[in-house]
This record gives sequence, structure tokens and C-alpha cells, in this order.
Amino acid sequence: MIVLTGGAGFIGSCFLWKLNQEGIKDILVVDHLDGSEKWKNLLGKNYYDYIQKNDFFNAVITRRVPNPEAIIHLGACSSTILFDADYYIKNNYEYSKVLALWAFELDIPFIYASSAATYGDGSNGYDDDISKIKSLSPLNMYGFSKHMFDLWLLNNNYLSKTTGIKFFNVFGPNEYHKGDMRSVICKNYETVLHDGLIKLFKSYNPEYKDGQQKRDFVYIKDVVEIMYFLFKNPSKTGIFNIGTGKSRTWNDIVKSMFSAVGKKENIEYIDMPETLKIKYQYFTEAKMDNLRKLGYTKPFMELEDSVKDYCSYLEKKSYL
Repeated sequence: MIVLTGGAGFIGSCFLWKLNQEGIKDILVVDHLDGSEKWKNLLGKNYYDYIQKNDFFNAVITRRVPNPEAIIHLGACSSTILFDADYYIKNNYEYSKVLALWAFELDIPFIYASSAATYGDGSNGYDDDISKIKSLSPLNMYGFSKHMFDLWLLNNNYLSKTTGIKFFNVFGPNEYHKGDMRSVICKNYETVLHDGLIKLFKSYNPEYKDGQQKRDFVYIKDVVEIMYFLFKNPSKTGIFNIGTGKSRTWNDIVKSMFSAVGKKENIEYIDMPETLKIKYQYFTEAKMDNLRKLGYTKPFMELEDSVKDYCSYLEKKSYL
């Protein structure tokens, strides 16, 4: 049995789909089904049981849950705009420690989601070399909560027993429930399709023109391929970036969207909220050397092809 926390979420449900594609169905899905339509991500998936995250936590503490063969811990509060630091600590840090210690006790693989948000403004680079973890300075409490767990593993010499994943800008099917945390493609598909317009934030950094801010955009189908590779190779421990290693501009991704739906490019640049200006990342690009050294050789989809594929899902709002 495999424990998959966050299994109804965006990345979790897509990885559940990938596991099913590989014939794996003995999966305990853990999540928090709130008032959103996240539950739809589980439709058509194969798993042996589902349990709410708080009930699962209590069951682990009291050892009232069957011992799994592996724990894939993707569940977390991923919002970057909440102000409740205590919630982040309990949900992203303390919860993760309990699951990790359980995995170490059972001597089973433990794969968990860290985050590219731990890199902060990127002034210290985007290198997943573990010797550089202590130099990182996240810009928000979400990133800090993830950074705290990375540090806890490092300080206790547990990284050799774990596989951490730092997701960059992931987009694709199954993110429909995420509200403001959806990708720019998901949030703007209908507007682009019907109004032929998209709005992007202006740049307040003289090094970047409007729309030229850069991100490492990575498609969910590439993400789950990497995750499955790491799952099948549990001896390959450490912390690994999951991006493409190639940054692209916001203009690039929205122009790809206009092309995919057959509309003329029409971009309006709008003011950025004051609360975001001091926390905004103008550039991200995953250093992918460590993953490649492990033997992962599959190429990534080009951004334009990824966006076109995603738009075919958005047209019908279909799921992986």
C-alpha cells in the first residue's frame, strides 16, 4: 500500500493518474476536501481508500493505520497569501515531520514536496545542491514553512533517507479548483477565448520590460514522469528541482495561449498590488543537473506544445 497525501490536489491527483497508468492501484489517498470542486480530481481514479488529512494524522500518531510500503507526501497549504503563520507551521512543517519519522521507523521510501518558493528572490540561485540550503531566504511564510522542513531534515542527517522535490511553475489539467493559485493559462482561458484579451502585471524592475519577467514553466505531464522516475528509484535520495531548466517570459506563455485558441495577441499590462511588489520573483530557472546525473534523460515538452495540449483540456474542462 502506498500513502499519497494531497492525492486529490492538482499535482497529487495527476500523480495518482500516472500511478494508475502504471497499473498501481493499492493507494491510500489523503487530502482535505473543502468547499471547492477538488473532489472531481478523483473521478475515474483507482485507489483502495480515502481519508481526510486530520483523521489520517491522528491515525498515524496512534498507529491505527496499516503500515505502507512508501509515503508520497504532497499535501500542504500551498497558498502564498495567507497570514496565519501558525497554520503553515502545523500543516506544512509539523505534519511533515510526523510522517517522515514514521517512514524512517518503517524504513520505507519517503518522497515529499518542498518548493521553489524556498529560493526566495533567487539572489542565491536556484541550485538544489543541499550544501546551499542554509543560504536560502524565502519571501513568504509558505516558502519558509517548506524551508524549515528541508532544514530539519538536513540538520538531523535525514536527507539520505528522503527524496525532496522542488516544484517550479507547474501548470496543466486538474488545477481547476485552485482559485487565485491557478496558472495564468487556467485563469484566463475563457477571457482569451471570448474577449481576445489577457492582463499581465507591469514590471517594476528596470531590468525587465512589461511581460518579460521570467519563470521556469513546467507542464504537469512532464512533472509526473519525473516523479514516477524518483518513485521507482528510491535509493536516489536528496532534494531535486522539477522545472525545465529553461526560463520563459510571461509574454511567451500567453502568446502561446493566443496561438493555441486561434486569437490575435492582445496583452494589457496592469498595476501590481502593493502587497506583491516586495515579494515578487522576476526570474526563476531550475538548475537541473542533479536530476540528470541520476539518469533521467527524457526531454521536456516545449512550452508552446504544452500550452496547446493544455488548452485541449481547458476546452472541455477535462481531467487527467
